Amino acid sequence: MEEAKAIQICGTGSGVGKSVISCAFCRIFFEDGYSVAPFKSQNMALNSFVTEDGGEIGRAQAIQALACKIKPVADINPILIKPTSNTTAQIILQGKPVRNMSVYEYRDYKKLVFDKVKESFKRLKSKYEIIVIEGAGSPVEINLRSHDLVNMKMAKFAKAPVILVGDIDKGGVFAWLIGTLQLMTNKERKMIRGLIINKFRGDKRLLRPGVSFLEKYTGIKVLGVIPYFHDIKIPEEDSLPMESQKKTFSSKRRIKIDVIYLPHISNFTDFDALEQEPDVSLRYIRKCQELDNPDVIIIPGTKNTIEDLDYLKKCGLAKKVVSIFESCPSVLLVGICGGYQMLGEKIYDTKNVESKKKETPGLGILPIVTQIHSKKFLSQVKARHLSSGAEVMGYEIHHGRTKVNNNLKLLFEVLEFKDKKIKRYDGAITSDKRCWGTYIHGVFDSDRFRRHFLNNLRRKKGWQALPIVRNYRIDTEIDKLANLVRRNINLNLLYKILFAREEK
Repeated sequence: MEEAKAIQICGTGSGVGKSVISCAFCRIFFEDGYSVAPFKSQNMALNSFVTEDGGEIGRAQAIQALACKIKPVADINPILIKPTSNTTAQIILQGKPVRNMSVYEYRDYKKLVFDKVKESFKRLKSKYEIIVIEGAGSPVEINLRSHDLVNMKMAKFAKAPVILVGDIDKGGVFAWLIGTLQLMTNKERKMIRGLIINKFRGDKRLLRPGVSFLEKYTGIKVLGVIPYFHDIKIPEEDSLPMESQKKTFSSKRRIKIDVIYLPHISNFTDFDALEQEPDVSLRYIRKCQELDNPDVIIIPGTKNTIEDLDYLKKCGLAKKVVSIFESCPSVLLVGICGGYQMLGEKIYDTKNVESKKKETPGLGILPIVTQIHSKKFLSQVKARHLSSGAEVMGYEIHHGRTKVNNNLKLLFEVLEFKDKKIKRYDGAITSDKRCWGTYIHGVFDSDRFRRHFLNNLRRKKGWQALPIVRNYRIDTEIDKLANLVRRNINLNLLYKILFAREEK
């Protein structure tokens, strides 16, 4: 096999669409007959994924691996940074947690680990024909360039031509693209082989003068103009889109679900499939006054359970959640991972793994107690819902170990853990079934479990149960994304850039 080719997608800033464009390129190259792998040397994200062998990576790279039709492995995202506060983060190296570091500690540590990044990249390069590399933030952040290992330094090592993406929906895309190029060195500018204007609304003919000017001014071809889309559901890398955050409840006959938006919210993709159900109106709640008349309240996962619980107490959301649950017998309360821990009586962090506090009272709804341990629990799991018999596939990713009161009903029987058949139990549910929690991320991705959950709520309202519908499949969404991008880029130019010899 000839030496693998690499192409890198950089952006003018965060949130301009690097992950989505990279995902589309992964599927396009796969559809065109190539073996492909994604790669992002360093990712800062709380939205993570657990590989089959128990490695932790950014979820965006797991989705890109799916686009390539390969199993996610730690090498596709050798460094994952999971913020625990504004100045500290847990560092994951090649799938395994190292320790929490301050920004200055990590800056020095980062200089030592580029060899590990290169090691991961070389392993992928030996197995695949094309590597699609994603950059991070902007490649010209002045304060970060001296210790960069994810943008131009990575592209140089990989001998990868770079495509620069700008977001026109935010405004100022021409200044953003040109300004980024102006801040590059001459050698870096020569590495930029194509430009993409992303998230365009309207008639493309109106953009022609701008595209012509951009190409003439920079001497770089515009590879494509990608339309803004609403009908393709690709999980966000590490933040909810503004549309999801600003939702209000629909006036239609739907089940109203409020998800509490925590400061360190993690794995919010747990609710993507639930959000797509036709009888669900789901929104994310930041303020106490926004929590009004829901059918379900969900407290999601978090990277810092104690700190986020303190936040809920200070802003009044904790008190209001408990008040609504106690005063409205029809309301259901659900906790996932960190949210499950919060529902209990006490959380202990005696070794200060996640927080400076050694203990804190929970919401006191479930008779459970959690101890935070230094060793992280990482595994894909298969489990059976004890009430419905529905099987779920998901993953566990937590430092906490939770002790459940013997009088409390268990929620799931875990059947497989790290690809081995086992028998243990997860989660807990109150006798009236109004409150439950689990450590398993992804339970709502199970069509049968999700519909069982929703139909129970429908019956309480006197509504007819609905049949199971496979309403959301990420693979289908990736196909739609690839088709959209394929139609709106110069594919011949893309391949010409990819297979061109490196310029000296």
